[in-house]
Amino acid sequence: MNAERDLTRLLAGMRPELDPGRYVFTTVDGPAPAGVAPVVTVTEDEGLTLVVRQEEAEAAALPYDYVASRITLRVHSALDAIGLTAAVAGALAAEGLSCNVVAGFHHDHLFVEHARAEEALAVLERLAERGIGDARGRP
Repeated sequence: MNAERDLTRLLAGMRPELDPGRYVFTTVDGPAPAGVAPVVTVTEDEGLTLVVRQEEAEAAALPYDYVASRITLRVHSALDAIGLTAAVAGALAAEGLSCNVVAGFHHDHLFVEHARAEEALAVLERLAERGIGDARGRP
């Protein structure tokens, strides 16, 4: 499992990929309801946070107020890599784009406002291009 730690190589190798689905964040007091397959779960004192496809949340009558798109960074980032989340979040923030980052074992997943997903993808692609330039020793 050769996960990447070098920030320049992480940025250059991001290969951001936009998932066509719509995702929502919701919370439940117990386990996920039948028919709901979360892509992310977080156990908090207040309940179980679920990130699920919008259609699943609606079918299960789960409340939500934020619709997101998921962008996966296809680089295999090490869990102890330094700077990738900051660089990505900073680039998106500079364009007025929010980002909720979830680190999986192999990849990082960004949940961005659905209405601005294509814009977020373009920002990440530009960031990757700058990373490629840095990897080649260019400013």
